[in-house]
Amino acid sequence: MHAPTPDTSLGSFAAVLADELPGAWTSTYHLDRGGNNVHHTLTDRVWDMNEVADALAKRTVEHCAVLTRDDGTRLFVTDPLGQGEGYLIAAMAPTDVPDEAFRGVREPDGIAVAADPFSAAEDIHYDLLPRYDKALAHVRNNAARLAARTAAEPERVVMTWSGDALVVDKPDRADVAQALTDYGFAFDSESDAFVLSGDNSARQAASVQAASHRLSELGIGVVLPTRKARPALGTTAVAPPSPPVTSPHRSR
Repeated sequence: MHAPTPDTSLGSFAAVLADELPGAWTSTYHLDRGGNNVHHTLTDRVWDMNEVADALAKRTVEHCAVLTRDDGTRLFVTDPLGQGEGYLIAAMAPTDVPDEAFRGVREPDGIAVAADPFSAAEDIHYDLLPRYDKALAHVRNNAARLAARTAAEPERVVMTWSGDALVVDKPDRADVAQALTDYGFAFDSESDAFVLSGDNSARQAASVQAASHRLSELGIGVVLPTRKARPALGTTAVAPPSPPVTSPHRSR
């Protein structure tokens, strides 16, 4: 038994639409031959919280098309829910910015268009793309502010006391870990941290100073909380004197 011939009208529509849109666009048709809904990598990027998102939530996408402009802008094209004529088109969110940059940005919701690529191109050009450009500018601005804030906050290594030893949580950077190792810190797999023994306080102090200097060369700051003084062996800490007690009296 022969497999049914796939419906390629969507692919043809998208190809003509790409030629009608202002600028240089290409069209790619995606067919899910096995019905395994493998298009989630595309639908997850659909930048819509309205009609298109509702349609995608209610059915499996068997085929779709993606229009890509030479500047990276992408449009998602799919059939409408049900057997109605026309198509649903939505912008796709950029992938080169952190998720936090989308916070507070209104989605450039998609549109339903007739099955006429010429009128659809006008609807996209005058309705969808202006809203997409506005939302994208907002996201890019957020991303720039996040990057500037990150750059303004220098990386730091925090050394904490654990008894007589100094402990540093395992850093993400290999060069930082190497600097700690070079100057006496030993990695403890159980605590997933680097530990500098306090058996020899003079050697420990010299190791901290050398490691701090090396980390500074790598652009890493070092935070070392002041260690609380301990009473000498064989002695007992003296409690602070009690405040003097005065007899109660009445003023005249």
